[in-house]
Amino acid sequence: MKEILCKVSGNVQGVFFRQFLAEKARQFEIVGTAENLPDGTVEVVAQGKELNLRAFLDFVYSGSEGAEVESVNVQWGPATEKMEGFKIL
Repeated sequence: MKEILCKVSGNVQGVFFRQFLAEKARQFEIVGTAENLPDGTVEVVAQGKELNLRAFLDFVYSGSEGAEVESVNVQWGPATEKMEGFKIL
């Protein structure tokens, strides 16, 4: 199982971005979290099969309707801890 840690910048808070990602994560059998950070970015931790994570990343880059994703910093690695479900923090 792989893990990605993403920091997403742009107009990504208050536009249902985290909810959008949670719905997509469930479709791709991905577990993890999406959290608004004080600096206006969203941090996403996602775990799953590499192929599913790559498909999920397409939606991280495109964003929800109303969101404007300016940049995505992605770090890949092995899953660091066992997570269940996809939670909006």
